[in-house]
Amino acid sequence: MAHVTVAATQMACSWDLKGNIERAEKLIRKAAADGARIILIQELFEAPYFCQDQIAEFFDMAKPFESNPLIAHFAKLAAELNVVLPVSFFEKAGQTYFNSVAIVDADGAVLGLYRKSHIPDGPGYTEKYYFSPGDTGFRVWQTRHAKIGVGICWDQWFPEAARAMALQGAELLFYPTAIGSEPQDPTIDSAAHWQRVMQGHAAANVVPVIASNRIGKEPGRKGTELTFYGSSFITDQTGAKIAEADRTSETVLTATFDLDGIAKQRTAWGLFRDRRPELYRPLMTLDGRA
Repeated sequence: MAHVTVAATQMACSWDLKGNIERAEKLIRKAAADGARIILIQELFEAPYFCQDQIAEFFDMAKPFESNPLIAHFAKLAAELNVVLPVSFFEKAGQTYFNSVAIVDADGAVLGLYRKSHIPDGPGYTEKYYFSPGDTGFRVWQTRHAKIGVGICWDQWFPEAARAMALQGAELLFYPTAIGSEPQDPTIDSAAHWQRVMQGHAAANVVPVIASNRIGKEPGRKGTELTFYGSSFITDQTGAKIAEADRTSETVLTATFDLDGIAKQRTAWGLFRDRRPELYRPLMTLDGRA
């Protein structure tokens, strides 16, 4: 039977960029020592969540996918530890910028990249200023340890993304994230909602979900502050949470899955057998008109 151990991590980030990379590496090494073979680090972990403000100088942090030093660093680490690493990074592609993830296999080979499809825009989360909508489409990756799908943060709110990856054969779904308080309304707390929507993806597709969020308070440059609420978690294939971090602690979570057993359960449950894609034409429109 194909058993694989996965890890979700969470950490705080500062403007000590080298320190952020070192902290991420420390968590990856701990997860690998705990037996994890696929390890998830949070969204845009190289820096604080700069999208809190619209500041042109932050574009200078973006780097091309090819010969990217951050990806190269973690590719070397992946090969050393025999682990798969989805690596979130700020990508510059010609005159365009993307919020992207490089998929690094356990031998250090970079399998390709995924560009975030759904770009949010709201107080404290002004990503449309920085990122174009991704053009890769939803993809899955046959890695040494499992076939995985990866979405990025706001992607996790869209069931179509999870279903597209599941239809392509994803055995596990990973979501690196940066989500926390709402500066325009301190009474909003979306942590439970955030978890439940991904639990639904797991249940509807019979595929485990792994989500990594950041922690800590991050002041903006224009008087605002975001408090990231951690709460990273792992679900089983029915959507039940089987590992969960608190809101404030640097954490490594692990869980082990029998992928062959889950595949049998997914087939037996009949959700994919009974799909009616010819009836889903309204999903191809913005206003729901077939």
